[in-house]
Formats: sequence, structure tokens, C-alpha cells
Amino acid sequence: MLIGGAAALLTTASNVPQLKKCWETKSAGDLSLKMLLALASGVALWIAYGGLKSDWVIVAANTVSLALVLGILYFRLREH
Repeated sequence: MLIGGAAALLTTASNVPQLKKCWETKSAGDLSLKMLLALASGVALWIAYGGLKSDWVIVAANTVSLALVLGILYFRLREH
């Protein structure tokens, strides 16, 4: 559980600097829309998987990750 929690924390936190940059510059035009859509879809599937396995660490970490990715996606779609 400790390794899973650490992995969840690190992978979730990895989205924070990108969202911060998008927030500050109000731009995400240099990011791939297809990559962001694939990432958001994959993270949503991880949430479903965590729910099926009743694993709150997977669900919680990926819910936060999805919120961060959706924030980045918002900036990207705003420019599209």
C-alpha cells in the first residue's frame, strides 16, 4: 500500500506544474490535444477499474489526476 500510495502521489502531482503553467500563461497550445484526450480517457478508465476493485487509492488518485488533466484540457480546447 505504501508503494501504491507513493506512486499515486507522484503521478498525480506530475500534472500540477503543467496546469500551473497553463493557468499563468492562459495557454496550452503547444500540448497535443490527442494526447490529452487519450490521457483523460485512460485516467477515467483507471477510476472505473479502481471502483471495480474497491481500491480507494486508485480511485482517489485518478480522480484528482482527471481533474488536473481536465483543467489542462480546458486551456487546450479554449484555443482550439
